Amino acid sequence: MEKSRRDFIKKTVKASTVVSIGGILPGFSAKSYASIIGANERIQVAVMGVHSRGLALAENYASQKNGELIYICDVDKQSMDKCIRVVEKIQNHRPKASPDFRKALEDKSLDAMVIATPDHWHAPAAILACKAGKHVYVEKPCSHNPHEGEMLVAASRKYNRKVQMGSQRRSWPNLVAAIHEIQNGVIGRPYFAKGWYTNNRLSIGIGKQTAIPSGLDYDLWQGPAPREPYRDNILPYNWHWFWNWGTGEALNNGTHMVDLMRWALAVEYPSSVRSGGGRYRYKDDWQTPDTQVITWEFPNNTFMEWEGRSCNGRTVEGSSVGAIIYGETGTLEMEVAGGNSYRIYDLNNKLIKEVKNEVKIDARNTVDPSQALDALHIQNFFDAIRNGTSLNAEILMGHQSTLLCQLGNIAVRAGNISFQTDPKNGHILNNEVANKFWKRDYEPGWEPTV
Repeated sequence: MEKSRRDFIKKTVKASTVVSIGGILPGFSAKSYASIIGANERIQVAVMGVHSRGLALAENYASQKNGELIYICDVDKQSMDKCIRVVEKIQNHRPKASPDFRKALEDKSLDAMVIATPDHWHAPAAILACKAGKHVYVEKPCSHNPHEGEMLVAASRKYNRKVQMGSQRRSWPNLVAAIHEIQNGVIGRPYFAKGWYTNNRLSIGIGKQTAIPSGLDYDLWQGPAPREPYRDNILPYNWHWFWNWGTGEALNNGTHMVDLMRWALAVEYPSSVRSGGGRYRYKDDWQTPDTQVITWEFPNNTFMEWEGRSCNGRTVEGSSVGAIIYGETGTLEMEVAGGNSYRIYDLNNKLIKEVKNEVKIDARNTVDPSQALDALHIQNFFDAIRNGTSLNAEILMGHQSTLLCQLGNIAVRAGNISFQTDPKNGHILNNEVANKFWKRDYEPGWEPTV
């Protein structure tokens, strides 16, 4: 298994001259590592939030020979203890338990914090980490609301910290190559991009107030979010569908495709946004849309659309997830043939090039769909910390892509509307109803500050 993973990474790096990994991937020789980072200079890492996605990230980080996990942080003792056992087996060194991540941030030997908590903690925790002098790897979305995203960008600049968002596709070799093909004119000028995500999620029912499970610090779990009583249909995953803690499918999965499309069209902030959607499939506590379409227009005469269907898994172009870029002389499809893959067609629908994915990826796996490829993103983060290499998903890029999805959610929450935005920063123009959702309310005493 490990050999095939190393072989794949070597093969993809060799095949894609546009990717510079810097010789620090898992499986490279000790001599290669020695030229970059000393054996006693491993990057010291803490992981915050390790129930599912965080556990997978912890495993991946523990597998990196130039890094070491020294803290595992989680408000749920069972999840934290499980992750500690898993990590200890991988790196042959037991990380410390730190239920409150803020205690881990006090350790001067800690270099970086990995944040894989529910969305409402992403930006506040990342800002605290920057203040503590730590670099940050924050899962997407990088913020719960636009104001927090801007605060996180400001914090990274003020405290001069490297902040990488978990838009791992920015480091996948074949997708990097696809973007370079577009930039080099393979389909002429790109002007329209379409992305999607589909699934068959079940009803979450009507929650009942119940006792907080033993070993769970529910107050710290809620953190900056206004307090709500514990109910039996919030944890471990359904918080995604409540506005108080989550951001819906648009940011849960849409962020990845929106980021690819924005990258392909070379756009930053839109000039207009519109979105429609709602909770249609079931009558339950789910608040965010289970069906949604968002469209954006940009000042460079380009247009984007994303479709999300949480409760009807009928595929688009034969794929549960994907993005298509339409240009003046052809079309490029990304991930439609599997993650880290692309196809190019001419205007007569003739396939003129296909680059296939070499690692099995399950786009509907909510925990760890692509460990081998994600290692590239982790190594880019490490290389930025040690050598000043540019981050592939630097936080400003992450904020810009996150913001697009947040604007779509705002349009839905404001009544399935459209509005104009400032193409310089994405701020909503002349719409008081929509602007009410730019920020959120916080539990008193938990407000993040830069």
